[in-house]
Amino acid sequence: MKPETIHIAIFASGAGSNAQKIIDYFKNSTKVEISVIVCNNPDAGILKIAANENIPVLMIEKQMFRNTGYVAELKNYKIQLIVLAGFLWKIPPVLIEHFKNKIVNIHPALLPAYGGKGMYGNAVHSAVLAAKEKISGITIHFVDEKYDHGKIIFQSTCPVDENDTVASLAQKIHQLEHASYAREIEKLIDNTESI
Repeated sequence: MKPETIHIAIFASGAGSNAQKIIDYFKNSTKVEISVIVCNNPDAGILKIAANENIPVLMIEKQMFRNTGYVAELKNYKIQLIVLAGFLWKIPPVLIEHFKNKIVNIHPALLPAYGGKGMYGNAVHSAVLAAKEKISGITIHFVDEKYDHGKIIFQSTCPVDENDTVASLAQKIHQLEHASYAREIEKLIDNTESI
């Protein structure tokens, strides 16, 4: 038997467009609840979303995050799955240990290409364009101790056109992210007895 409700924490550092899509997707769900937004940036747009959606916010500080992973706080919210949605800090080992194969991330390229430290947002799209790639896409993956390294759950592609700019490629990638992330999270929950 599955527990009645799966409690998810969304970690975000920025505007929160992916987070908003996930919140909207699960809004009327009987099996999934977005229980807390975890944020490291007091100016992030995600905080406005959390306020609008009446979702509690856990503001985190870097040193404590490294040391404790805020595991105790997450347990207070009964968190079973952590979803990274534009979260820019490296996940500390203590958190990975407590949530083994229960932390997922979305990356704006086809890993293992264009991953690693510093490879996020427009830096990824610039690198893809500079390499004259014909396709790019997104990767949803489990998080482990290394940046953009964990087991791949899902990938989706889009063409890169000759006249694409960083902005136009980012737009294509955002569309893929918004179309796929919440759906793949739901599949993961449905297919994983251990969550």
